[in-house]
Amino acid sequence: MSAKILVVDDERAIREILSVSLEDEGFEVRTAENGSDGLRQISEFRPQIVLLDIWMPGDLDGIDTLKLIKSEFPGVHVIMMSGHGTIETAVTATKLGAWDFVEKPLSIDRVVILLNNILSLEEEKADKMSLLNKLRTHLAMVGESEEMRHLKQLIARVAPTNSWGLITGENGVGKELVAQNIHYLSPRASKPFVDVNCAAIPDELVEAELFGYEKGAFTGATKMKVGRFDQANGGTLFLDEIADMSMDAQAKILRVLQEQSFQRVGGTETIKVDVRVLAATNKDLKAEIEAGRFREDLFYRLNVIPLKVPRLADRPSDIPSLVNHFGDHFAKESGQVRKVFTDEAMDLLAKYKWPGNVRELKNFLERVYILTPTDSIEAADIRFAGLSAKEDNSEEYHVENFREARARFERAYLEKKISENNGNITKTAENIGLERSYLHRKIKSYGIEVSGGSSNES
Repeated sequence: MSAKILVVDDERAIREILSVSLEDEGFEVRTAENGSDGLRQISEFRPQIVLLDIWMPGDLDGIDTLKLIKSEFPGVHVIMMSGHGTIETAVTATKLGAWDFVEKPLSIDRVVILLNNILSLEEEKADKMSLLNKLRTHLAMVGESEEMRHLKQLIARVAPTNSWGLITGENGVGKELVAQNIHYLSPRASKPFVDVNCAAIPDELVEAELFGYEKGAFTGATKMKVGRFDQANGGTLFLDEIADMSMDAQAKILRVLQEQSFQRVGGTETIKVDVRVLAATNKDLKAEIEAGRFREDLFYRLNVIPLKVPRLADRPSDIPSLVNHFGDHFAKESGQVRKVFTDEAMDLLAKYKWPGNVRELKNFLERVYILTPTDSIEAADIRFAGLSAKEDNSEEYHVENFREARARFERAYLEKKISENNGNITKTAENIGLERSYLHRKIKSYGIEVSGGSSNES
């Protein structure tokens, strides 16, 4: 759809010239001869941009009309026009919210450029907001347990501020997800989110990686490199696995965090940055401090807002929500119908302790989706996908030895697959990758009853 432009001017000639010229450029144009008519037209026509004359007869001149537009229709952009403009008038109009000020006689080319600049900026803002909304949806914190509600409330309070935070928790709980939520719910959302895996940076490369270097700073430095602090300017720097940095590297980080400035390796210029710092670790930093492996002053510098991410084992009531969340994701990515988990299957997932936390659950569910051909996932499918039984408290695992446990699983699995194939042994054998004769022997050895008889092939 073409952009809507409203021209408000008491001179008929100006209205006609602008209307014809802008329509030739592809705009949809309406006109008004005074401020009152202009406000009415804005309410009905809903233009994106108003070209408004400053000097108009009647109760409302251009400045008064501008004030009302910005008050009643704040999303509408206004370009002021005048044949008797002064610098003071232009400054006043700009302070009141006008986009720009153009003098008469008008240059149609300049007017068109201004209109296109405004529309391009609005399109960029809309695209950015759309991207941010998608990111916020994709990065949603899933779960309504008491632990997760507390964490989400804390994130909501912390995000709008510039306060630094220290995120702790086991591997796989979602520490980076917490940091991303804080960033994308903050005023810095449109600026960079730069993550640094501190454990992956060799000690001798810490300065070059974080602060960058100048051309010729060392052998192989053939051009200047911008460091991670530079990249994150205006946004958020996420220092993951902060406890895995050496004491020397911690000292260098601390100095920059305190001063918010640094010099590139081989450089002399002091570079100031505006960076919000979030750090994460899976270690007990107080224990690390006592052991002499982490600086106490760095701990207190980072630990302005402590955020503890709970283990999945501490919030089993969130597992069904996570299963559905990841199921939606897998189904969308693969184009499949989302699979339904039976109560027994969900119960097995809820009883398992998940030492790898949410990351382990996500990876396991992806495996289940791949290995289960039907749209319904049962307990036997969960076991077939390899869920460890050692954390499960169900009676099925209270058996004397591995052979008996395997036999129980095989019988349950074969009964399910034979039932899915309506007792058709040949089809069952093909679907599960067994020879028909071998399947018959298994059916006989386990005493499995087949609807229609074990030789049913239809």
